[in-house]
Amino acid sequence: MDQFQELVLGLELTGLPFLAALKHPIECDSVDSALPEGFEERTRGRGVVHGGWIQQQLILEHPSIGCFITHCGSNSILEALVNKCQLVLLPHVGDHIFIARMMSRNLKVGVEVERGEEDGSLRKEADCNAVRTAMEEGSERGREVRANHAKIREVLLDKGLELSYMESFEKELQNLIQQ
Repeated sequence: MDQFQELVLGLELTGLPFLAALKHPIECDSVDSALPEGFEERTRGRGVVHGGWIQQQLILEHPSIGCFITHCGSNSILEALVNKCQLVLLPHVGDHIFIARMMSRNLKVGVEVERGEEDGSLRKEADCNAVRTAMEEGSERGREVRANHAKIREVLLDKGLELSYMESFEKELQNLIQQ
């Protein structure tokens, strides 16, 4: 529950509007019961924490979405990369950690939330800093991430990319048949 609360307190700390679609911690019955005391009152009018399913792809397409904090599942990453929202990477397990490192360190299309060195836990300040880095115009890292994201988005949305895969696949099938 502490990690859940650190996440939402980090969103509050940014001062930015937010929509958070989260699963409630195991020890709680609902998202509402897991929220820190006074959180809803402090964020009313600028923040919503939702505990149910959402249409993520449609939400990410909306022009008012500036930033997407993702757990780094491959589908979520792809949905974000083809949209204009900035990526904040908050991996939890297994391949999500590798995906986050590739996106933040190699491709430099997102900002990974720093975890505590001692125990790997999330801190609200680190959550807030990652969002601010991704979103603030004056941030050098943010500019780099936004520029790289735009380049990758252009490649992914290129109609010729998918066609080239299909043509290559067809050619390989024809080669197999002719052998």
